[in-house]
Amino acid sequence: MPARTANEVLAALGSEQGRRDPMPLFAELHRIGPVCRLEPGSSPYAVVVNGYDAAQEALKDTRFHRLLTADPDPQDSVLRRLGGSMMFRNEPDHLRMRKVFQAVLTPRRLAGFESVVDGLVTELLDDLGKAGADRLVVDFVDFAYRLPITVIGTFLGIPRSDLGWFRDRTQRIDEYLDLGGKAPEKLAAANQAADELNAYYARMIGDRRLRPRDDLVGSLVHALDSGTSGIDEQELIDNLLVLVNASFVTTMNLLTNGLELLLAEPPLVDAVRDDPGLAADYVEEILRHQSSVQLISRKASIDLELAGVPIAEGSLVLILPGAANRDPARHPDADTFDPGRDDLQHLSFGAGPFYCVGAALARMEGRAAFGQLFRRFPGLRLESEPVRSRSLLLRGHQSMPIRLG
Repeated sequence: MPARTANEVLAALGSEQGRRDPMPLFAELHRIGPVCRLEPGSSPYAVVVNGYDAAQEALKDTRFHRLLTADPDPQDSVLRRLGGSMMFRNEPDHLRMRKVFQAVLTPRRLAGFESVVDGLVTELLDDLGKAGADRLVVDFVDFAYRLPITVIGTFLGIPRSDLGWFRDRTQRIDEYLDLGGKAPEKLAAANQAADELNAYYARMIGDRRLRPRDDLVGSLVHALDSGTSGIDEQELIDNLLVLVNASFVTTMNLLTNGLELLLAEPPLVDAVRDDPGLAADYVEEILRHQSSVQLISRKASIDLELAGVPIAEGSLVLILPGAANRDPARHPDADTFDPGRDDLQHLSFGAGPFYCVGAALARMEGRAAFGQLFRRFPGLRLESEPVRSRSLLLRGHQSMPIRLG
């Protein structure tokens, strides 16, 4: 069969099979080149970036602008809320907002939170054990959701009784952001979710003014009201919305992707059960092998060249971190899951000035979960084939039936 063009491979990525298993398609792109030009007019994008070095360069280079919409004043709530956050703003606004969160997400504060995360993992594994008692089948996705949403909720000061409410609203926004997710009904659902989340965080900020608390939102509101934050209240709300959405969905996927990989390698399970310290390397290799985020868009702000490919000003660029992490030019035997490999570097948290602000917290959660899970449930096994989510943007699972032993 003749080799497919980059356009044909990109089209295949959006198919049902491509969403379930994009890895063979990533390999096809690597054979074409690290930056693949698309036929003019065939796609919103001018090029697809799949090589590790090229993707890293594009993510670090601030001349490649973040772009959510070309409309400078969008009317849709989801675009206004996401577009008001540091995730979709360029310099100098991105750095101005990022500094606010870096000032409260200090290494000291995060280090002090590690014991809290360990305790939450223990508590949620207790709940998992109760649900799976007497050899009942349980869905690991429920644990994988509850851990990161409980962690970020505790960190921010969101009541536990509210945490279940976030899952559906976040899913509606993520479905809109996915490749091919711009259908009118998905936009309407995402707009409603954005409005509801906006109102929730506005009430939360008002509550911190009436009843100050020593949590992350309390610290942010104090900085806002003292005039030292450099952001306004709506920007704070927009960034809280994105922070919560991004922090738990990606970590949920890290946990389900990781469990599937590890259960296929019993010696690795035995090793981390005996030495929980190995979980740190396991987390990095899970992120490399199965990146939670698969798609990143950028716009060239000027005429540029990337890996020898010219990119005209205004062109849209599609970066594939999952493909870059599988680049055989960077990682020998890249398709093999190997936490013992010499180079565990990956682009799953981005790179450069836009590097994920919550990366340290996600790593902390992954280390704690895999460090405890197999000690607690040495007989844990899959009951049936896990069901992948249909999202290409965020690679994870809809369900993962397990027995605990």
